[in-house]
Amino acid sequence: MFSETDFAQMQRALALAARGMYTTTPNPRVGCVIVQDGVVIGEGFTQPAGHDHAEIQALKDARARGHDVAGATVYVTLEPCSHFGRTPPCANALSDARVAKVVAAMEDPNPQVSGRGLSMLRDAGIDVRCGLLAHEAGELNIGFVSRMTRGRPWVRMKSAASLDGRTALPSGESQWITGDAARLDGHAWRARACAILTGIGTVREDNPQLTVRGIDTPRQPRRVLIDSRLELPLDARLLEGAPLLIFCGALDDAANARAAELKARGAEIVPLPNARGKVDLPAMLAALGQRGINELHVEAGHKLNGSLLREGCVDELLVYLAPTLLGADAAGMFDLAAPPRLDERTRLTFHSFERIGDDLRILARFAPPTASH
Repeated sequence: MFSETDFAQMQRALALAARGMYTTTPNPRVGCVIVQDGVVIGEGFTQPAGHDHAEIQALKDARARGHDVAGATVYVTLEPCSHFGRTPPCANALSDARVAKVVAAMEDPNPQVSGRGLSMLRDAGIDVRCGLLAHEAGELNIGFVSRMTRGRPWVRMKSAASLDGRTALPSGESQWITGDAARLDGHAWRARACAILTGIGTVREDNPQLTVRGIDTPRQPRRVLIDSRLELPLDARLLEGAPLLIFCGALDDAANARAAELKARGAEIVPLPNARGKVDLPAMLAALGQRGINELHVEAGHKLNGSLLREGCVDELLVYLAPTLLGADAAGMFDLAAPPRLDERTRLTFHSFERIGDDLRILARFAPPTASH
């Protein structure tokens, strides 16, 4: 169904899409290549929200080079949109340009599109193919797919630990377990996320900034804090810079007074109490999805990590392991109770692993429930 040329051009489109890694949110990362008589005549990738989508960029690029795109083949990593959002439908633009063929990597999971864009193109007499390198395109937009299909972001929990799974000494000292290369790589994962989440315990211990540093990015992810009783100090570094989003639990009079002070510092307070008066974590993910958060990057302590894991709020673990040992008394990555039986253990699958400097980076995803092995 697809030729070597098709694969090569779609791989180029995926490489273009990756150029929008840090900029397209809340929109998906999309790349587009226009080919005529075997020659690339236009390229583009999705610009920041409110600006051109990949197809429009590629059409403009082709015309700027002096090419007529009529009869051309278009390779695009996501189904062209069929609805009016901040920009007009790309499916209409391709039809109006009289292209002959459109090859899409995958259908758009957005219910407003979901096959309609491809149908519009077919109705216009365009030869439409879909499914080329769909897995790669889905990985590039794993957060967008999650938000469109589940109403919540893709949650990636990051941890840096010794080889025996320890993150800090009993004294709380943790900087730095891993090396410079691993820390820089961690900032690249921060940069691709729409938001970075931590808990009040981490703020007390480390007073983090939760910003991207050392990576060339035009935007900083949204910073999100779970602080059930609104105990955030007013001099915390999280309150510097862009507004902070704080999810809290049930508030008493003292906490309400604290909320007013934090709001005066620019923070946004969202009470989402569960039955125990703490933050309802699944509801928080839904709230973040409603705010257009595709990928949520978690950097928290073992207690919040454990809570998120227990409530099924984590999709994958990003773990950096250093070739060191800290011992049994050091803090672990997750506050989790041992299962009663081994066949009830939490199962994951290794998605990737790579050496980063002197450390090992592991990306592991949670496996679906299965029968006993």
